[in-house]
Formats: sequence, structure tokens, C-alpha cells
Amino acid sequence: MRYIVWALRLIVFLAVLLFALKNTDPVGVTFYGDWAVQGVPLIVVMLTTFVLGTVFGLLLTVPGSLRRRREVARLRKELERIQAAVNPDSGAQTPPELLMPMSPL
Repeated sequence: MRYIVWALRLIVFLAVLLFALKNTDPVGVTFYGDWAVQGVPLIVVMLTTFVLGTVFGLLLTVPGSLRRRREVARLRKELERIQAAVNPDSGAQTPPELLMPMSPL
């Protein structure tokens, strides 16, 4: 499975590299108002927008991820509390050989 993932990564890398090599024509980029930048390679513009889109997409997932982590921590504490209530003597550690049944030889 690991080799398949690396093969797919190599294929994607080669596709992006070939795409970048074909899109080197200079373009003009106009921002808000009259501010413009002339002669920027097209691939730089495309990669910049891709990276910015990825960063904004990841930033949108952060609040949900933090919320899930807090919920998991809360549920673990609740599980520990319930286990302590059900098994009050579980705090005392017993040797492992006492927990396993002895099989006859």
C-alpha cells in the first residue's frame, strides 16, 4: 500500500511539474483599484492562489477540530469517572498472574 501511495504522489508531482513548465507565459495581475503587477509568470499566479486557498481551507477546519478535541477529552474524563464509580477498588493494582486463569498442565 505504501508503494502505491508513493507512486501516486510521484505521478501527481510529475503532472504538476509538466503543467508548470507549460504555463510560464507572463501575465498581468490587477488587484483592487489601479494597482497592477505586469510580467508575472502564470504558474506563479496559479500556485499562489492554490496555496492561499489551501491555507484558508485549513483555517476553516481549525474550530471544528478544536471542538472535537475538547469533546473527546470531556468524554474520556466522564468514562474514567464512570469506571471509577463502577469499580471502586480498581485503583489497587493486582499482579497480572492473578488476573489470568491458570490452565491445567
